[in-house]
Amino acid sequence: MTQPERKKRITIKDVAHAAGVSTQTVSRVMNKFAYVSDETRQRVEVVVEQLGYRPSTLARSLIQQRSFTIGVVTFGLKYIGPSRTLNGIADMADELGYMLLMKELVDLDTESIEEVIESLLARQVDGILWAVPEIGDNRNWLTDRLASIPVPVLFLTMEPRANVPSIATDNYSGAVMATQHLLECGYKNIGHISGPMDWWEAKERKRGWSDTLIKAGLDASENRCAEGNWSSASGEQAFLQLLQTFPTLDAVFVANDQMALSVLREAHRRKIKVPEQLAVAGFDGIPESAYFYPSLTTVFQNPQMLGEQSIQYIVEMIQARQENRSFITQSRFIQPNLTVRESTSLV
Repeated sequence: MTQPERKKRITIKDVAHAAGVSTQTVSRVMNKFAYVSDETRQRVEVVVEQLGYRPSTLARSLIQQRSFTIGVVTFGLKYIGPSRTLNGIADMADELGYMLLMKELVDLDTESIEEVIESLLARQVDGILWAVPEIGDNRNWLTDRLASIPVPVLFLTMEPRANVPSIATDNYSGAVMATQHLLECGYKNIGHISGPMDWWEAKERKRGWSDTLIKAGLDASENRCAEGNWSSASGEQAFLQLLQTFPTLDAVFVANDQMALSVLREAHRRKIKVPEQLAVAGFDGIPESAYFYPSLTTVFQNPQMLGEQSIQYIVEMIQARQENRSFITQSRFIQPNLTVRESTSLV
């Protein structure tokens, strides 16, 4: 009895030959790189579908001498933003055919950072996403260590630095949007509840509030601010502090939605009408903010998109290094949007 003929495995060379392109072009299409013309991309995708080509991760790793693994260093997953960013990272990595090796920092001391880097390099990652917020001086290690890391490193949520690739939400612009909106609604005594001021994001949001008020000729002194730690409980305490130090307060820009929730609750408890007597604007755009009472005006940032674009960015860096191409490192910003709801407007 003859054995049934084994079906020949379709290779990347078969796809390249049928599409009339190089294997490198097929690889770029499969990895969704931008620098392929739409016409070529469509032709390759049609051939891939017709031939039923399925790339072999092991084969391409051996051929290209890459692991197709990206190390992700995280911190603060108990917060909504970082956890949603990680979702975006995982989704896009899967779409582009990369595996993730995740390390969560317990603290931010230099010794633990060095251990994490060495652990990822030992596992032959192609690149490292440093998805850790900039807090205090936790970026000081860059000066002495970054240049010696043999794979691309991309930083999330960090103050821009020369020759250091980074990507972040434009926190400053978002804060300007929220504060300007409160001004346009007619409010003049606008306070601010910040996040912890050793976080770069918190400093940027406060700076946007302050600069907008000063530009409008209004007071942005420290007695009109109070500091929280991103939690709802801290937002309540900060609001109570503001009511004492800034009794003419008629609006407040709160640095995140979780703290804004407690402001709405405490205002209701004290029979302060929102928005007639007090307007409240938040930052984050968490889905629940639409169901606060009253519904919360908020700056919508997109941590899912931040995660997705960070993977696309680092894969571009990895590909450039693989092909010995020059790559211009830069700081990229994702622009947030303002969602106006009942907490600032009677309309």
